[in-house]
Amino acid sequence: MADITVAVLTEDREQLATLRSLLESTHAASLVFSHVGFPVSATDPVVRQMQDQRAEVVLIELGPDDPQRAIRAIELIRDTTSEIAIFAIGGMGNARHVVAAMRAGACEFLDQATLTDALVEALDRFSVSRSRNRSRNGKARTFTVINAKGGAGATTLAVNLATALQQNHGQTVLVDFAPLGHAALHLNARASFGILDALQNLHRMDETLLESLVTTTTNGLHLLAGPPEPNTTTATASEVTRLFDLLVSHYRYVVVDCSGRLDSTTRLLADLSNSVLIVVQTDIVSLWSAARIRTFLEGDAKGKVLRLVLNRYKKILGFAEADIEKATGCQLFWKLPNSYQEIAPAIDKGVPVARGNQELGRSFRSLARLLASGVGGNGPGDATPPAVPVLSPKRGGPPRLPPRREAWEC
Repeated sequence: MADITVAVLTEDREQLATLRSLLESTHAASLVFSHVGFPVSATDPVVRQMQDQRAEVVLIELGPDDPQRAIRAIELIRDTTSEIAIFAIGGMGNARHVVAAMRAGACEFLDQATLTDALVEALDRFSVSRSRNRSRNGKARTFTVINAKGGAGATTLAVNLATALQQNHGQTVLVDFAPLGHAALHLNARASFGILDALQNLHRMDETLLESLVTTTTNGLHLLAGPPEPNTTTATASEVTRLFDLLVSHYRYVVVDCSGRLDSTTRLLADLSNSVLIVVQTDIVSLWSAARIRTFLEGDAKGKVLRLVLNRYKKILGFAEADIEKATGCQLFWKLPNSYQEIAPAIDKGVPVARGNQELGRSFRSLARLLASGVGGNGPGDATPPAVPVLSPKRGGPPRLPPRREAWEC
């Protein structure tokens, strides 16, 4: 898997060697261009060479003698090219220089005194941002499924959503990020490798290696299986984003099963996804948990595309959709009918119901069509999704839609 490509500009030759060594130690970036001195015009060969080498990030050191030269270089690079992110390096003692560098166009200012940690953190942030943009703007659409409480049905939803997407739209991979992988059992698949192998081999990951790690199931669905034994390993931000960079370039649809996992990895997966589906049921514990999970996933950034899916739905006298929405702070996106007689044997046999033509299978396929169409999955500012479908009383009939709601964001 390709690292972040970095260029380095400084007026100190010894510092150039130090920065090269530091970049190598991060294991997240590769140096593609370095130069002693700064460009002075838009036609300067230094600018062209950075572009020719496809540098994604340029490190510019503000020297102690004349930091204004570095600041002018930052402004020049920002005016000349918008594809390269600029990281300024200097001391934090002079606030004027920090502010001037940021105003000139630097997106990060790294403290010289703690440069090693600061650089790793900045590269992680850049990697997350890059992967998020690729997954949201590229050809792939990513959907993450999370349980509001244990047994709510996240794995069932993830498996059947992925099955329906593969069956009707193709090029789909199901990624099992649960602490104990159950997706393989739902698909009756024997997985020789999985997510842990992928994370351990990111340093040499390419499309060929990825294809050797996934398991091909019925109808061509690819599975990157979860761990067969309980595992609490937490992947770093750079590891997750490097893996997703490859997934979104190789597949049309990426479905992630987090089940009950709630940690920094889950939060990052939510950031990288077009849409996050929180699976709930009509009980107090489930709805109470969903409200807390929504707050946890949103963090400091409001407006993430969090969607509520009500599983095992059946009408309860005196309990309305408004009660669910009020309890969770999230509006309802989809309702899956309660069909234990259909789903239980399907899970035991490893045959997803989305392949069949019964009521629940049709509901999964309709949900997949809705998400594949782009409704409820591009980020804040999406077009308003349709109202929650209600299955027609006539078996096999099309969903009957109540009136469209004005707003549909969590």
